[in-house]
Order: sequence, then C-alpha cells, then structure tokens
Amino acid sequence: MRTIKIGDRIIGDDHPALVIAEIGINHQGDIEIAKQLIQQAQICGADAVKFQKRTISRILTRAGLDALYDNPNSFGRTYEEHKIALELSERDYAELQQLANDLGLMFIASGWDEQSIDFLDELGVPFFKMASADLTNHPLLEYTAKKGKAMVLSTGMADLTMVREAYALVSEYSDQIAILQCTSTYPSSFEEINLNVIKTYLEEFPNAVIGYSGHELGIAIPPVAVALGARIIERHFTLDRTMKGGDHAASLEPPGFSKMVRDIHHVELAMGVGDKQVQESEKPIFVKLAKSLVSLVEIKKGEIITREMLTTKGPGTGISPVKMDLVVGKKALKNVPADTVLKNDDIDWAS
Repeated sequence: MRTIKIGDRIIGDDHPALVIAEIGINHQGDIEIAKQLIQQAQICGADAVKFQKRTISRILTRAGLDALYDNPNSFGRTYEEHKIALELSERDYAELQQLANDLGLMFIASGWDEQSIDFLDELGVPFFKMASADLTNHPLLEYTAKKGKAMVLSTGMADLTMVREAYALVSEYSDQIAILQCTSTYPSSFEEINLNVIKTYLEEFPNAVIGYSGHELGIAIPPVAVALGARIIERHFTLDRTMKGGDHAASLEPPGFSKMVRDIHHVELAMGVGDKQVQESEKPIFVKLAKSLVSLVEIKKGEIITREMLTTKGPGTGISPVKMDLVVGKKALKNVPADTVLKNDDIDWAS
C-alpha cells in the first residue's frame, strides 16, 4: 500500500485525498489578502494552504533580475522589483502559519532555493513541496531531501525520464515521496492535461503517492484525477480571478473551489469497493421491480410442472426466474392458483 505520513495524517491508498489550496503569489504581497485567502480556503474545505517562498537574489542572474518587466501583471519596473513586491516577509510567514494552524489547516510553501528551504524547515512545515521548475534542479532536490521530511514533486514541463531521475535522486534519502502530474501553462488547455499520466505514474512508481496539480479552467478535472488514483490535489486559489497577476486566471474562486472539494469527496465515496454486491438500499427496490416465477394456469397438487405453466412477473418475492429450469419437471406440493407467485414451499424439490 502506497502511503506517506504527514504529521498524524496518512496520505495515499484507501485514504481521502489531501486537497491543497495553492495561494502561491495570489496574495499580491499583501498579508491581509493572504489571511483572507487562508480563511476562505478553510471555509471551502481545503486541507492545506500553500505559498511560494523565494530568496529573490538566488533565483535569477543579475541580468535576469534587471530585465524590464513591463506588462499588465507587473508589480515593478524590473523583474526583481516585481518579485520583491510579491514576496512576503519571514515574519509574515510565521503569522500566516499560526492562522492556518488555528483553522486546522496545514501550512506549506514551495521553497525555490536553499535559503528558502532552510527557512521553511525552521518554520516547521510538515512536508516540502517542490515546484515543477525545480524538478531538474538536482542540487536543490538533494539539499531538500536531506532534511528528512516527506517531499511532493510537481512534474510540469517534464518527460518521464526527468521524473524518473528526480525520483531516483530523492528516494536515496527518503521513502516518503509523492509525485503530481502537472501541466505548467496558465491556464492549461484540456488536450494537454493528460490525466492518463496518473495511471503511468501508478505503475512506474509503486512506492510513491500519486497526485495532480492543476491549472485548468473549471472544476471537472480534479475529481476525475481522484477517480484515476490521485491522492493529493493542488489547485490555485484566489479571491477574484480578475485581480492583477499572472496566476489568477488559472485559479478557482471560493465558490468553485468549494464545489470542487465537494465533488472530490463525492467521487471518493462513489468509488466504493471492487466487490459487486447488492446494496442494502437496493433490496426493497429489488422486491418491487424484480421478477418471480408465476403460474400461467392453475397448478394442482401433485401435478408435474411444465414450462407452459409458467411465466415471469413481479414482484420479486418468490422463486427467481433463474431457477426456471430447476422448477420445470418438479411436482407441486399444493394447489397453486393461476397468476400466483411461486414460493419455495410450493415445490417438491426432491421429486
């Protein structure tokens, strides 16, 4: 059975999916918006909230940081200014973590560099979430894996070889690993989501928990991912999809997120077990709608029952029609009027 343990919670086979509200940078760099997002995520039924932690000087070269970033979603003149504007302080993180914990939510963040990983480790996040952008950043993966916590790997912008290599590296240090199918476009087109990769991952990585991180429009895809075997679901979350920023358009607002969570749990209940059984609620319906063997004519005591004497009609309270061939040729133990449901004690089964 594939599972990972996060705190007191088991994630994996035969357990409910962990639903993560990916707040990311949708807080606009404003702690008050971040607090509202956490509160709304809890109301919507999320299990965890996730942010993104970066040390801005570490994620790009000086030339990349100095590049002009002039577009409608920009929060600064250069890419560095833009990123700094969207970065919460370490004090903010501690305050937001406390709020999340008070609301019964896991508080996590993807660390995009070693310094951020150190900070998140000291903060006490229950597991490390690695962004798709760092799946091939083996030095960061190794550095993080050595912390000894469960790791969740997103696999956008990757082929199976890249995923295998990342998993092989991390598994040298941990057996608590989850892998999320992901398409890193915002929003993702449906023909590129490729949910069947979940089945591939289940076969390819039998010891890993498999999940789905989505950036598509609408709420239909995550419940389907759960039906296919995903046990972690991550979706971007916003207060308003029209807000300034590149991630909002691919995010769910509270009403949509709440419906998605509802549908995920409905699917979990609906999957049931593989053993086909008559449900308790079906039994009275069976009596009402199913058929029994019924006499077409009066059958007298001691008479040999022939096929021509019988038909099938409801209700399903008598001998099942599947026993037609067993009843034909038997003697009647009593008189059976025409158009009467046959019962077991009407038949001499030894005859």
